[in-house]
Amino acid sequence: MTETEIPPAETPLTETARRAGFLPFALPTVEEEDIEEVVGVLRSGWLTSGPEIKAFEQELGAEVTPASALAVSSGTAAMHLALTSLGVTPGRSVITTPLTFCSTAHVIEQSGCRPVFVDVEPGTLNLDPVAVRAALEHGRHDVAAILPVHYGGHPCELDEILGIAAVHGLPVVEDAAHAFGAAFRGTPIGAVPGEDEHRAVCFSLYATKNITSGEGGVLTGARPVVDTARLWSQHGMSRDSWQRYGPRGSWDYEVVVPGFKYNMSDLQAALARTQLRRWRALQERRTAIARRYTELFDGLDEVQVPECRPHVTHAWHLFPVRLRLPQLTIGRAEFIDELRRLGIGTSVHFIPLHQQPYYRDRYGHGSGDLPVASAEFERLISLPIYPRMSAADVEDVAAAVRQVVAAHRRRS
Repeated sequence: MTETEIPPAETPLTETARRAGFLPFALPTVEEEDIEEVVGVLRSGWLTSGPEIKAFEQELGAEVTPASALAVSSGTAAMHLALTSLGVTPGRSVITTPLTFCSTAHVIEQSGCRPVFVDVEPGTLNLDPVAVRAALEHGRHDVAAILPVHYGGHPCELDEILGIAAVHGLPVVEDAAHAFGAAFRGTPIGAVPGEDEHRAVCFSLYATKNITSGEGGVLTGARPVVDTARLWSQHGMSRDSWQRYGPRGSWDYEVVVPGFKYNMSDLQAALARTQLRRWRALQERRTAIARRYTELFDGLDEVQVPECRPHVTHAWHLFPVRLRLPQLTIGRAEFIDELRRLGIGTSVHFIPLHQQPYYRDRYGHGSGDLPVASAEFERLISLPIYPRMSAADVEDVAAAVRQVVAAHRRRS
């Protein structure tokens, strides 16, 4: 047995017991090395964007070669910059998924465009290429870009989506908030050939992500795209603060575009760098937990485990199971409440955006729209999956799920 495998716990949760302590849905993995690096920056006297940022961008770019990288204040900022840098102009539309966090659609709105939600695949819950093609061929919207999401860390069908985009001459912005460490057909998510100036990939480094800077994000792409995004990210100024105030800096600068305040700080970059050094170990732990869950739920017909297609490397940011509700006497909300009473924290990813009041009312979405996303949402529960979980934690989660199922299994 390797150290990344999850052995059976010696004392798993029994069929009637509750955990002694509550297991949160997600916790960051912060170690002493992380703390020391951040303290070092605090003592350096330079807290904003500076040498740590430059080093982090180079190191992350090397991990997802080929790509240039820009570190920014959030994954949301990265997506907004990507749309701006790829020339997505106001008054047009951007195709995206409804099964995502609200920021995916918000950046489209903030770019002056309309989000066009198309349905997801029932297997991976990623944007359905068939639905994308249909939306483009229908011709009702003046589409400026496609914004897919690598849901839960499982890459979407990139070859199909990029192929569709190429046929229609559209840029692609990948929301890879869940997907650092993932790969599609052997190519890391985030890698963009230098000649592909119609694509950008956006990571989140939020506290619960696979690697974190507390708050933060990264945009990767071809160098011209990243250089344009860099200019927009620092108020549209031709020199950033390190270039103005560092040891070889110059006070002189020009404002060439009405840019944004989207820079990352050296404090955040120091934490991100130490996290990046151990990303493979963190990824292996998540993968081992996912594998163990799958083993523990084998034969439990009431629970559908996530799909992982053979041509991808899954980042396992989420472990979203789906309840087969006709086989149970309770709904999803009650199931979550019972898990909480047993000491297990969970979440739901996500409430479909076309059902949220702002998007529903603004664009007139009805209850019958996007039937796959709507139906799958009703039975989704995300279980805890993060490197700080012990073997006993993993077993406790699975035992609690089995306990709730056993108590509410519909009898024929």
